[in-house]
Amino acid sequence: MSTSTPKRFPASLKSAAAPQRELLMPQRHLHQATRDAARLARPSGAGLDSGAVRQRMVDRLRAEGKFDEHVLAAMASVPRHEFVDSALAAQAYEDTALPIGHGQTISKPSVVAHMLGLLMSGAGARQRGSLGRVLEIGTGCGYQAAVIALLARHVTSIERLQGLHDKAKLNLQRVGLPRVPRLIWGDGRLGHAASGPFDCIIAAAGGEDIPAAWTEQLAPGGRLIAPTAASGRGQVLVVLDHVVEAGVSRWARSEHEAVLFVPLKSGVL
Repeated sequence: MSTSTPKRFPASLKSAAAPQRELLMPQRHLHQATRDAARLARPSGAGLDSGAVRQRMVDRLRAEGKFDEHVLAAMASVPRHEFVDSALAAQAYEDTALPIGHGQTISKPSVVAHMLGLLMSGAGARQRGSLGRVLEIGTGCGYQAAVIALLARHVTSIERLQGLHDKAKLNLQRVGLPRVPRLIWGDGRLGHAASGPFDCIIAAAGGEDIPAAWTEQLAPGGRLIAPTAASGRGQVLVVLDHVVEAGVSRWARSEHEAVLFVPLKSGVL
């Protein structure tokens, strides 16, 4: 998800101090996303209500050879065009961010696939064959929550902007899922202890650190992924595993791609 303050949007690639790999930019500046939507051509072939269009998106991702097959299968089942404004539906299956209202954007499909793939590769998820109980920080329009719902046993998703919370609720009701995510309008930094503990936690906004509430709500054997500030690297994707060995808990942290997500904020609007 994005922010309504233009100057807080991700900086350009040239201005970021990135490692020797492409900077992962999950959202584009709102104006750039709007220009992309106007530029991209309507997908050819079947209509947007056809799984063939979604399958072409998934096939493009699969061709990159780096995404989890379970995640790709879930993305092939979720109609992304139902989560964007009808005027932009023709661009829903391109690998680009699109405006979703309230000054926000929906993340690129490749970013959704990458982050969920990191969750699926955790030891707990491999053992369960699913993501288990998931906490999502930043519901946005509800698209990622819908994909997670096909990979998890239960999903709780928190959004701080009431307008987006209400929109996501309508989107998910319209789409219809075997397991409907529980949507919360609230402060994502606090997590949601009443629904925990969680096997997986995923955040769509980044802070200077990982809030203590999230680690407290991550179950033993669980995995957390969040954009987080890293010394000398700017913001990176951080994976935090709650490891239990011989009855002793410890935290295993790994750092991945440099990223530019919107700031993680407290409070609700």
